[in-house]
Amino acid sequence: MTELWELTATDAVNRLRRREVSPLEMVEAAAVRIAAVEPRVNALPIRFLDVARDQARHFRHEASDHPGWLAGLPIAVKDYNDVGGQLTTCGSPIYADHVAAQDDRTVAMLRGNGAIPLAKSNVPEFAGSHTFNPVWGVTHNPWDLGRTAGGSSGGAAAALAAHEVWLANGSCLGGSLRIPASFCGVVGLRPSPGVVPRGDGLPAFDSLWVDGPMARNVADLALMLDAMAALTPHDPLSRPVPTGGYQAAMQRSRPPRRIAFSPELGLRKVEPEVAALCASAAQRCTDIGAAMEQTAPDFSGAIDCFQVLRALLFADVRGGLLPAERDRINPDIVWNIEKGLTLTADEIIAARRTRHRLFHNVARFFDEYDLLLCPTVAVPPFPVEQRFPTEIAGEKLVTYIDWMFLTFVITLTGCPAISLPCGLTRDGLPVGLQLVGRPHGDAELLGHARLVEQALGFEQKVLVA
Repeated sequence: MTELWELTATDAVNRLRRREVSPLEMVEAAAVRIAAVEPRVNALPIRFLDVARDQARHFRHEASDHPGWLAGLPIAVKDYNDVGGQLTTCGSPIYADHVAAQDDRTVAMLRGNGAIPLAKSNVPEFAGSHTFNPVWGVTHNPWDLGRTAGGSSGGAAAALAAHEVWLANGSCLGGSLRIPASFCGVVGLRPSPGVVPRGDGLPAFDSLWVDGPMARNVADLALMLDAMAALTPHDPLSRPVPTGGYQAAMQRSRPPRRIAFSPELGLRKVEPEVAALCASAAQRCTDIGAAMEQTAPDFSGAIDCFQVLRALLFADVRGGLLPAERDRINPDIVWNIEKGLTLTADEIIAARRTRHRLFHNVARFFDEYDLLLCPTVAVPPFPVEQRFPTEIAGEKLVTYIDWMFLTFVITLTGCPAISLPCGLTRDGLPVGLQLVGRPHGDAELLGHARLVEQALGFEQKVLVA
């Protein structure tokens, strides 16, 4: 008989809606699984299981027809998001004792749609794509405990891969939903800006940072997106949800006709084994009736552009900490803040112009193609002792985020993007294929991803038994 923790999120929610299982039983199932694997994985360091149990006991069952109604499903919340009455540390000693007064907008939306938060997932200090920090330590990849889970939603991805929870939220600036999904063999969606309402702690008009869902398969991903997405007057980029929700729109989506694949988007080297696995996966997409060509839009200048705009955002959001707290901040973050504080007007204007040009290049590209495919990450999961990769296929890197280029240049476009697991390296480590959809094409992308997922046939495993 299938254990409750082995269910997909869709199956679990269907059982909850039919009252074949109770929210309390689901919390207890998660608690048992967390106790079994958490000492080795360290994905969910902040746990409030008794609070979740109490909420589950008093959960109000509703006959809701909302497509994202989760009916009492326990979830993990990223430690950059506020859960009322619980710690929000951002992995920083500066906030090690900070207790949130109330849910932020993302969590409130999920809770309003029937989610029960039971733990906070581990993150890098403030930002990054390797999940370690001085407050909670390092998160280990369930596929190989000596490897990174990625980041910044690394705790979320590891918790999903280890079957500690059924769904987890994440956020993304340069790849923080897609990179850990790739490294942990799960699925992560960076939605278009405005699809998921964001909290008030982020710059209102910023379009680089988004919140989004993580899951073990595309159907579960669409379910969670329905629980997160809404039109709100509190987000100036907010947009309406498709009629009937994203799950219904996903089902209505037609198969892609023309697919483009590029192993490196014309930018820099990719590890050969990663490139080969993704090229093979892209070729299998022809099984769904699509024509596949090796091509990509012109991404020239995108790496330098993102470096400037990321630094500008860091200076905006975290620059106020530097005068008093410099010694308690990760040196990589200090570097990024200082870079933002010393940018010239010419550098900022040049980056903005590059981004404008890139968007129009990509929009015209999607007049001809339905999907752009490339590897999610240029390298497989690296050792947990390593802060970040310093070279790729013999090519030396300069900054601590250079290795993330395949995701962060897509961030610049504003296009929705999903990482799907597509294969394993010779060492048994997951590799993700990044699927990029046309501007505003979130529902269509989910539909395409569902078909590609079926064509790839990646086998999910129960890890850390």
